[in-house]
Amino acid sequence: MHLNEDNKNMAYEIANKMIREDFDAGPTSCDEIVQGLFLGNLTAATDVEWLKETKITHILTVDSCPLPRKIQVLPDLILKYIQVTDMPREDLLTYFDDSYQFIQNALESGGRILVHCYFGVSRSATIVIAYIMKKQGISYYSAFETVKTKRCFVGPNPGFEAQLKLYREMNFSIDNANVHFKMYRLQIAADKVRKARILPQCCSDIVKPDPALTTVRPEPTVYRCKKCRRIVACASNILPHAPREKQIWRHISSKSYDKVLGSPNNPDLKDDTVESTEEKITERCTKTYFIEPLAWMPDIMHAVDGKLNCPKCNTKLGSFSWIAGSQCPCGSKMAPAFYLVPSKVDWSNAVQNVQVTV
Repeated sequence: MHLNEDNKNMAYEIANKMIREDFDAGPTSCDEIVQGLFLGNLTAATDVEWLKETKITHILTVDSCPLPRKIQVLPDLILKYIQVTDMPREDLLTYFDDSYQFIQNALESGGRILVHCYFGVSRSATIVIAYIMKKQGISYYSAFETVKTKRCFVGPNPGFEAQLKLYREMNFSIDNANVHFKMYRLQIAADKVRKARILPQCCSDIVKPDPALTTVRPEPTVYRCKKCRRIVACASNILPHAPREKQIWRHISSKSYDKVLGSPNNPDLKDDTVESTEEKITERCTKTYFIEPLAWMPDIMHAVDGKLNCPKCNTKLGSFSWIAGSQCPCGSKMAPAFYLVPSKVDWSNAVQNVQVTV
């Protein structure tokens, strides 16, 4: 059976609609933020004549769909694509370092690079702000103002703003030991579990190794099952919290963070003053031990909530919940939450050089 010409055109239109829910991104809109680095919209990225006139050599796309084939086949044009929507809980933070390197390579080679999303307001602006922050070693607020003076309507959504501030706290790199970054990654994973009902393979790195496995350099402080003495957590696995605190990493966008890094409301504070907000927690609660997900917790991979039992004696040590989270008696709320009940475990500040799990 052959489609007539009208049916072919209809099928083609339907296929295009399935690729993206298209709406007008407006006329070509682009601004040069620093020499050779442009921030713009999708229309600019698909304007072949403008690309040639501006002598663009690199394009970094931060959008839900890649650029059309007519752009992908252009000669002497290097492309990079980050698939992300403009939603506050989308993960852009883990792309900051790669994006920085892509932009830096383009500029160092004498090229001219366009960073764009759909409107050139939130996603692509976030990437450019992250680049300026790292390149100049400045705070989010200073980098934001630098970009805004060149493109007045930029505005990262609240989630991206918090990610930029976390990036600053981690000294413009990814610090896997940072407690706020750990909570950030857990929340990204929880969003995926909420949709798929299981932990996807792409998030498996958040599950840390079993602390009781054989190791040459064990941590000096560990937590053991009170009944059988099996090690179930190390000090570095603890996610500290203060009374009535909620979702640690989100506090980076609070007024307390402004006191650390400075803000438009605190102009007298220096941008280069950095103090970890984790260190500012002076009152750490011990009524519940919130911890990272660990490899000895098999149920967390395929269930949204459940019990945490000792892998050796099966004594209940705590619980977990990817979606609802858990509230400590102190009033602090963690979501997602993996926790040990203090009465079920003992802590020890001395371990053997070599340990073997059971």
